[in-house]
Amino acid sequence: MAQCVQSVQEFIQDSFVPMVAVLSSDEAERVSRKNNLSFSELLRPFCKLTSEGHIRDPNNQLQTVKNLRVCVNNLVTSLQTPSASVSPAQYRLLSEVVLSFQPQEGAQTSASGTCMSNLNERVCCSVVVFLVTTPWFEAYRDNFLQSMPASDHEFLNHYLACLLVVSSTETVPVEQFLKLSQEQHRIQHSGEYTNPKWFIPNTLKYYVLLHDMSEGDEQRAELVYEDMKQRYGSHGCYLLKINSRTVSPEQDEQIPDPWSQYLLRNSQRNQVRIHIPPPAIRPGLSSSLEVHPLQLDTSSASLQTLTDVHVDLKTGARDSEHPALGSGSYGACLTLNDHDHVRQFVQEFAFRGLLPHVEKNIRQLNDQLLSRKGLSRSLFTATKKWFGGGKVPEKNEPKTTSNLLYPPEAPELQIRKMADLCFLVQHYDLAYSCYHTAKKDFLLDQAMLYAAGALEMAAVSAFLQSGAPRPYPSHYMDTAIQTYRDVCRNMVLAERCALLSSEILKSQGKYSEAAALLIKMTSEDSDLRSALLLEQAAHCFINMRNPMVRKFAFHMILAGHRFSKARQTRHALRCYCQAMQVYQDRGWSLAEDHINFTIGRHSFTHGQSEDAVMAFRQILINDSRQTATQQAAFLREYLYVYKSVNGEKKGCLPELPLPYIQSSTTRVFFGHERRLAEGEKQAATHVSLDQEYDQNLSAMWCQLEEQLVSSANRGIVPNNFQPSQSCLNSQTDNLHPPLAVVEEPIIVELSFRNPLKVSLTLSNLSLLWKFTADGTSSPGKTQTGEQITGETITNEEASMALKDDIITAEIIKEFHMGSEETKMARLRLLPHRTGQLNIVGVVYDLTSSFALSQMTVRGRQDLKIRGPRLNLTKEDKMQVRYGADQRLEPIITPPMPLMEVFFLQFPTALLCGEIKKAHVEFCNVSAVALCGLRVASTHPDFFTFGSQATTPVTPPSSVSAENCSAYKTFATTLQQGSVASEMLVSAEEFSQPSGVMNIPVHGGMLQPGESIQLPLWLRGPDKEGVHEINFLFYYESIEKGPKISHRVLRHTVFICASRSLNVQASAFHSTAPPPHSVDDKGSRGTLVFIDVENVNMSEGGVREFHIVQVSSSSHHWRLHKYITPTKDNDCKLSSRERAKLCFRATRRSPISLTWTHVCVQIISSSTPCGDFFFRCCNTSTLQQVDVNSRTSGNSRSLYSAPPSGSGTNLTSVTRKCNDLDLNIIVIWKAYVIEDNKQLILEGQLHVALHSFGKEASSLVPKEESQEMVLLKFKSELPPPVVLPFPEVSQLIKTSLHYPETFTHHFVQDSLCLVPVTLTLSNCSVALVDVIIDLRHNSTSSESLEVHGSFSWVGQTQYKLQLGQQEVVSLTLRACFFRAGVYNLNTPRVLARPTEQNSVCETSQQTASPALIIIINKTRNSLKSDLDV
Repeated sequence: MAQCVQSVQEFIQDSFVPMVAVLSSDEAERVSRKNNLSFSELLRPFCKLTSEGHIRDPNNQLQTVKNLRVCVNNLVTSLQTPSASVSPAQYRLLSEVVLSFQPQEGAQTSASGTCMSNLNERVCCSVVVFLVTTPWFEAYRDNFLQSMPASDHEFLNHYLACLLVVSSTETVPVEQFLKLSQEQHRIQHSGEYTNPKWFIPNTLKYYVLLHDMSEGDEQRAELVYEDMKQRYGSHGCYLLKINSRTVSPEQDEQIPDPWSQYLLRNSQRNQVRIHIPPPAIRPGLSSSLEVHPLQLDTSSASLQTLTDVHVDLKTGARDSEHPALGSGSYGACLTLNDHDHVRQFVQEFAFRGLLPHVEKNIRQLNDQLLSRKGLSRSLFTATKKWFGGGKVPEKNEPKTTSNLLYPPEAPELQIRKMADLCFLVQHYDLAYSCYHTAKKDFLLDQAMLYAAGALEMAAVSAFLQSGAPRPYPSHYMDTAIQTYRDVCRNMVLAERCALLSSEILKSQGKYSEAAALLIKMTSEDSDLRSALLLEQAAHCFINMRNPMVRKFAFHMILAGHRFSKARQTRHALRCYCQAMQVYQDRGWSLAEDHINFTIGRHSFTHGQSEDAVMAFRQILINDSRQTATQQAAFLREYLYVYKSVNGEKKGCLPELPLPYIQSSTTRVFFGHERRLAEGEKQAATHVSLDQEYDQNLSAMWCQLEEQLVSSANRGIVPNNFQPSQSCLNSQTDNLHPPLAVVEEPIIVELSFRNPLKVSLTLSNLSLLWKFTADGTSSPGKTQTGEQITGETITNEEASMALKDDIITAEIIKEFHMGSEETKMARLRLLPHRTGQLNIVGVVYDLTSSFALSQMTVRGRQDLKIRGPRLNLTKEDKMQVRYGADQRLEPIITPPMPLMEVFFLQFPTALLCGEIKKAHVEFCNVSAVALCGLRVASTHPDFFTFGSQATTPVTPPSSVSAENCSAYKTFATTLQQGSVASEMLVSAEEFSQPSGVMNIPVHGGMLQPGESIQLPLWLRGPDKEGVHEINFLFYYESIEKGPKISHRVLRHTVFICASRSLNVQASAFHSTAPPPHSVDDKGSRGTLVFIDVENVNMSEGGVREFHIVQVSSSSHHWRLHKYITPTKDNDCKLSSRERAKLCFRATRRSPISLTWTHVCVQIISSSTPCGDFFFRCCNTSTLQQVDVNSRTSGNSRSLYSAPPSGSGTNLTSVTRKCNDLDLNIIVIWKAYVIEDNKQLILEGQLHVALHSFGKEASSLVPKEESQEMVLLKFKSELPPPVVLPFPEVSQLIKTSLHYPETFTHHFVQDSLCLVPVTLTLSNCSVALVDVIIDLRHNSTSSESLEVHGSFSWVGQTQYKLQLGQQEVVSLTLRACFFRAGVYNLNTPRVLARPTEQNSVCETSQQTASPALIIIINKTRNSLKSDLDV
């Protein structure tokens, strides 16, 4: 339960106080009315005694009475019998009392304290705010207890005394006292009236002479008072002097007013009666909740007009003749001395009149009971027989609550009367004993109403006993409540009992028992009582040691529902608001919807429009699980409330909750959308909102742009370089304001989500913006731009003409959204001024169609975009902070050039190495000239614009023009097999090391509206598959801007490359005898083998490939001759066919790059052949450099030189021996049948030979997916680094010259000697020491397979020294013992460079087996020879 102002003891003592009636004469009442008070109201503030009183019990023990309060009421008669339920008049009065106590504004946020300490453990670390006190409940409780009618089964509400008040101005005051005394006696003993009820027959009569100090004679009053003391005794009468003050407007003395706090309740009741809002719901709101189990009562019946209710209240019933309250202040004629006189009078009456009267009656009752029972003189020494006395009803005549009535003189009632007297004077021990005795008697008589009353007061007396001699018997209270409710059917007494017991249980910390008791008392007969008790039960749950927050919220909801049914809508609203703190953001969407809907309706009913809008807004923005019909009802309520609030306000539009804008997915695009293809023209893809953002692609574009900027600035990237971003989203870098160009559109893509199952329609949808001009404007609008310089303008406030002059906003007329649909909307802005633009939100008309009507409201939604969460510093990690996001804050810059790019005849599929000619068109569609046109690509070897410096030596033939060939050919054809033609070319004419290509535009610039078309050669990638090729075009403005220095245009194409030819080439040192050519002096030459295979897999397409030409490029080598064993020089390859070409290459002195053409037809050193060759070389070089740069920091290269100087020299010597700088270009043609037409395809393949003996291929192998490798937790030790020198074994080349067959007659001569010539060739450029060992026996598998053995005779070991490129021949003799097949390749040749003394000789590689056949000459063959 909520905290109360009074303690439980004070509450119970003030609930049960001695009752005193007031019977005054008309003149005395007139004297009191001068103060706007009746005599009973005049005494009320002073009825609480501050001094202690004393009485003696029947055992003559002194008992102290503390803080005694006396209830003084006017004597009002009534013929009504007490009812078992609250009367309608009393119910209306209690409802007014509750309605008059409303929580103050902000009271809900002032809850504190100690009872909130453990809430965070139960409700997800949230704080529940509730009211600590509930004054409306205390007012209801006090009024309920004070308005209870007197009952026959108890005497607590019966009058103990009667004040007879007569004015001193009466002619004969004594006669008036006699008349009043007789009137009181008649009322009490005539039996005509059921009310009031009197405690004892001999009621105390106290005579009061009221003297008006402003009118009467004081001496006469004193004389009358002396006469009264002679008649009634000094303890039975009193002279009260009042009205010592004369009321005049001149007096400004401030006299305290103690009556207002007691009488203000009635004044507030009258005020509330005027301002009670009608319970009917305002037009436009639905009359019921369609799916909620708790239905709001929305009947249109208004509250009936409340009339003055005259009920016998303990606070005093007021006459109908009472003057209107508020016409004057209370006690205007009383001074402070008069206050003291009244206070002294009450104290004198209580201590000298009332308490002695009560003490005397207790003694008399005690004596009567003891005499009738014949027991001990003292009640305190009574035996158990005394406690069991009383009449027992006959068994054949059972008594029930309805027909059992005790006579006034019955001993059971006398015991109860004595108990009530002891209870009223705070003698709780004796009261408990009497109640306990009466309880047994009543139970024996089956008088359940009397027994329940005795149980109730026995429990209260036990609780109030000083020192707590016995625990609180809560089961007494439970039995009493059950008896009142179920047996006696008296809910009034049951409610009183529950109120008392719950307060006692709460004071003992038994909140769970108190809550259960209060919930048990709820019923359908009284909504007001049920609402108040449910609210108190909720407070019990929240005040437990471990607060039960969910039960608190649930019972608050139930209390709010019952408050609504009781027409207490303000209290209902408060209960729902407090419960909402628990249900909010817990996932209980249905409960949240019901609470918010009820809060919205009640708030709107009470004129709290803003709160109503917020409540309905919460229903709509949450993910509701309601049906479509219910959501439509919610939306209808919201739109009606929203429209009402919007009609009252003027100015900026309020914010709408629907549809939901997913701000994080907002994208902003700067510039025009790309044009689609026009005929054969294919427009550059650039950037569009239809493309998805890729982080890796963005990094790639940024790298390409950085290359272009570096190329444009002589290799230096400016410090303030920021990559161009045409489309911004949540993943881009939005820390800096984006740059937009004047007169170019800004497109904002918003994601709208309709969370409802009801369709929505947005109309007149546009963007809200703020703009601050910087003084610069477009041509023709300078004057207006100067007027708005530095001024912030919004399209929400500016006029239509001014808005269109600054920024033109696109308006979407209709934007439909289905149920639970997410839909994108693209809104455009076209700026006409330079300055700062802020896009703040959207404005639209929200329309929802219902079955009977259509409602439209206009509002806005702000775009609130936050950047990524910060996680750099410790403060960022400890708190939730977000970075800046300025994607909606572009800076409008002056005009810039705008270029469009179109591609003509651009293929989508190519063969590997295929050359295709296309065209590209550059158009300047802006009003500003552009220059500095460049392009960078992820595949720079894929395309070329050609080189203007490479012109053929001889004019190109007309054949290339007729066949639309991409190559330039010679006008004259050289004869086959002749010496190849040579051409010196500078590599700088083709290669561009930075990877950026300057586009050859005539004059270097494009004027506004100008376009140019340039040829573009394409070459199919060497690797098969689908290739994504990206182009980034770069251009600048002639006038350099301070904010935008350049612009870029993106283009992405996909090329499907299929196999064509596979060229494999290798080079070997020639071991043939030295030629006699002049050009070959000092060199034996090199053989180059080119293996060409048709690997094209297409069935219907390429029929055959023709090898048109083979060219070479090198600084040191040249192809000398084409060696072919046949006379057919035309090489044709059908599917899966292979051809092997052999060329002789010779070394030459290092000069400029030399191109050699064999089978000469095409000028391979010109565009496009030379361009693609050098681009491929540059690409491979850059890739090698990139790989080396990556691996250099981790490990040493396997071929890195040893640290010693000797190793370095050895490596250089051996590598020079095998280095080969020769590039082979194979040019081919293919014939394709397409649409019954034969097409000629051209292409070229490149093979780079870098060393002898190693094969190189033009076909890049297809990457295969890596197999899954088991995870190893223990790293293996890396293998030892071995520094192999494969070139050392290739210093000397050997060859054996011998007859293939040799015939010998082994019968005549058993030994066969065969001469063999061993030729040694030094392949290096250094002196080499050579050792030839003929004693070496080969153990190779090849030698073992050969049958038989032989031996070398003569000198078996030689040591020679060969100079650079020197060739030496040795004559050897081999000795055979029998016929057979022998391998002569057994000599072991060891060599090392002469200068490397520290290096051991290395065995040289030998050639293939040298087989000789030894034939035995038989006799027959010998005879035939002789015959011949």
